[in-house]
Amino acid sequence: MLVEKKVKDYVTAVQSGDPTPGGGSVAALAGGLGAALTNMVGNLTFGKKAYNDVPEESQKKLKENFKDLEKAVEALMIIVDEDSTAFDGVMTALKMPKETEKEKLARSTAIQEGYKEALVVPLRCAEECLHVLHLQEVFAHYGNINAITDVGVGTLLAYTGLEGALFNVNINLKSIKDEEFKRKTEETAYQLLSKGKTIKEELLEIVYRRLS
Repeated sequence: MLVEKKVKDYVTAVQSGDPTPGGGSVAALAGGLGAALTNMVGNLTFGKKAYNDVPEESQKKLKENFKDLEKAVEALMIIVDEDSTAFDGVMTALKMPKETEKEKLARSTAIQEGYKEALVVPLRCAEECLHVLHLQEVFAHYGNINAITDVGVGTLLAYTGLEGALFNVNINLKSIKDEEFKRKTEETAYQLLSKGKTIKEELLEIVYRRLS
């Protein structure tokens, strides 16, 4: 499993000539690191003197989001590995026989289904990264001021994970012939990216304001 590798070994695997792990796996790792970094901020916030001045409702939100971020880290670490097999359906279909018209049709259908299946993992990655961005907001407002730059880095990583995952969605969509499926998926991807950009900018504005 990729997530079991040492950091140096994972980086070496990424820079090799093997197509996996590629951008999708790295995007998931980025999102997971963004969530983990925000949890670090939580650990540096809870129990500190300044934490007592945080409104009770916000304290509750911090703790709830902290737990949800732990779940997001786990989900994204699974995707780090899953991305490496997301394209297997297409690769298997490409090896199918194509001598007769019946075989060609079966192969073409399998390839199309493979491309659709290949979208599932990166879309889930993008959705999870958007979820992380939502969870980071309360930490941007009330996280330990001495770790506010870590909130900023966590935000950038989560957004990178989101947009990076959507690159894989967009490139696979180019090979899909089902126009209705393509339209719906493009709309979903656009909404995820648009929401992600908005939240990212809002969070960074808070970070820079608290930093100054």
